[in-house]
Amino acid sequence: MQTVKIKIYAPDIEPRFRHATIFEAYESLNSGETMELTNDHDPRPLYYQFMVEREGEFTWEYVKQGPDVWQVMIGKV
Repeated sequence: MQTVKIKIYAPDIEPRFRHATIFEAYESLNSGETMELTNDHDPRPLYYQFMVEREGEFTWEYVKQGPDVWQVMIGKV
């Protein structure tokens, strides 16, 4: 089981700051650490942003996939 260093509940973050806040949290992780992201919709656009900005540097594993809650474990390689 993965040890979660940071837990983020995205709906609590103002939309215009959401992705920046998530990336800031990701940057604070050390290699091998994981953060848990919980959202009220599929965070697929965030995944695409990670692919563009951090390709090969992260892992992305869905824990829950809707319909009301999505939960993703994002790890730093």
